[in-house]
Amino acid sequence: MTIGLGIIGAGIMGERMLRAALEHAQEAVHIARVWDASPDALARIDAALPGTTQAASAEAVVAASDCVYIATPPATHLGYARMAQAAGKAVFLEKPLAVDIAEARGFVEEASRNGAFGRTAVNFPFASSLAIERLRGWLDEGAAGVPRGFEIDVAFARWPRGWQQGAAGWLDGRAEGGFTREVVSHFLFLARRLFGPLHLQSSEADYPVDGGTERRITARLDAGGLPGTLAGAVGATSKEDHNTFTVHGIADLRLRDWSIAERGRPSGEWVPDEDALPNERMRPLVLRRQLEGVARMTRGEPHHLATLSEAYQVQEIVEAILTGHPAYEVTRRD
Repeated sequence: MTIGLGIIGAGIMGERMLRAALEHAQEAVHIARVWDASPDALARIDAALPGTTQAASAEAVVAASDCVYIATPPATHLGYARMAQAAGKAVFLEKPLAVDIAEARGFVEEASRNGAFGRTAVNFPFASSLAIERLRGWLDEGAAGVPRGFEIDVAFARWPRGWQQGAAGWLDGRAEGGFTREVVSHFLFLARRLFGPLHLQSSEADYPVDGGTERRITARLDAGGLPGTLAGAVGATSKEDHNTFTVHGIADLRLRDWSIAERGRPSGEWVPDEDALPNERMRPLVLRRQLEGVARMTRGEPHHLATLSEAYQVQEIVEAILTGHPAYEVTRRD
């Protein structure tokens, strides 16, 4: 039996998840209701996906759903999440949890106390990535030997990226936006999922425009004791979005541009996995697996989605990188 998924937020991510549910995950979920505070967003959804059942309010989405997916700007995440939890509904959140680290920590503690922890998860698609499964398989096979470190590199021609310009008001605002929150967070989650809890040693962030988001970051950190480096910059590539996550060992392994798992040769050549797909083709498969996990979570079954503990620690490290303040340790609860 499918679970009823309600969607609050009909922007880029809300529409992306809606399409995945309608086109690729019909055996796991059905759309209960969709709502957005913007009439224009709902009109766009109605034109693109006629027949989608829309709601008159966020409360109506919650009432009609088994699980509520929250894809609104970050400052509003926890208000909607608390509303859904109070109604006994499962919650699937976009990251970050909140714009304030203390509020995010309080939310995680509340969920632990009120029994909502196990039925709340966060949308880090690497949790369902076939490319990450291949990378993990190579690591388990010993292809890198004993890893000696990892490296995260992200670069953008501009920020926000072209397809995000409609949300530039908050994506390029210091309070909620920036590529560290939006993109680097995914790779920090990956490092934690592969190797263990994150610890930040040092970082720098450059803000060349008053009130604007970061344009360059560097950091040194470790994941489960494995040392790592992080570098990100706007204007450092002609591509809209270019990223690599590299594991160094007797042979290097990496993930390139979100979805291409590659093995390094002594010559320096990178050889892609034979089943690798570009991100635009991989994304529907990953989102289907995410939604299958959402269905299991909603039923109270074991799932592979990012937990609140993982999401909170990623947010903690992100905010520490952006402010230059040391990150606090968090208690693991997986």
